[in-house]
Amino acid sequence: MALREQLADYVQLSKPRIALVVLVATLAGMWLAAGSALTIAQVSLTLLGVWLASASAGMLNNYVDRDIDRLMSRTAHRATAAGRLEPEQVLRVGLALAGAAFLVLVLSCNLLTASLAMATIYLYVVVYTLWLKRSTDLCTEIGGIAGALPPLIGWAAVSGDIGLPAILLFVVMFLWQPPHFWVLALLRADEYRRAGIPMLPVTARALIPKAKMLLYTAALLPATLSLYLTGVAGPLYAFISTTAGLVYLLLTLDFIRRGLHRRSAVNLFLFSIVYMLLIFTAIFIDSHY
Repeated sequence: MALREQLADYVQLSKPRIALVVLVATLAGMWLAAGSALTIAQVSLTLLGVWLASASAGMLNNYVDRDIDRLMSRTAHRATAAGRLEPEQVLRVGLALAGAAFLVLVLSCNLLTASLAMATIYLYVVVYTLWLKRSTDLCTEIGGIAGALPPLIGWAAVSGDIGLPAILLFVVMFLWQPPHFWVLALLRADEYRRAGIPMLPVTARALIPKAKMLLYTAALLPATLSLYLTGVAGPLYAFISTTAGLVYLLLTLDFIRRGLHRRSAVNLFLFSIVYMLLIFTAIFIDSHY
């Protein structure tokens, strides 16, 4: 039972829900680069390497954040914060996973793919978690660079370079992350304040992050449509992405109008996940690559 509990803790520290989004985004990048020409072996090895990198980033993030995680109800139960796992042990596993990710990707794909995966870990753990998150309310926006890299990793795994379709999808993911995060951060602003984390909902009145949420969500409409306008995806993609984007915008406006209404916030957060999955699905069924 002790071994099972430790394994369960390590799985939790790897942030499997985030890893799922990362893997789907990586696959979308691969699909844009090669489409149906992809092989099972190519996809499997690339996604294995990316999963290892994502798990590494999650564990190293938990290692760095163990002090402030203890101060927030959402994170106090994590194994690093609760003391169920030794911090040095988690650090070693996280670094080992990063090394394994690099080897898998450099051997099965190419050096660019492996380097982008390592850059993602560095940006998320060192730049975002260790520095920005503890020093500026721009952390969510700048830190979004790391979360938007998976499409570039997927494209590079197939082509060995970075192409325009992957860059456009990178922009979409970059714009999607701040409003996706801020909607729940607004509800937990007091917890972030007690933990000393200068998130935007802590440093500014609620109207400011809400206004920025609206701007980012509105910017998603032309960003997603750019994939159609540049010939990357077809009219069905354009219809799905535009319809989903308008619904997302209307839900954001409803959230802003209602104030800090928990149900409205949760509904908006959940739809933001559905929205991104709809974008990926539309890419898979109606891309021209």
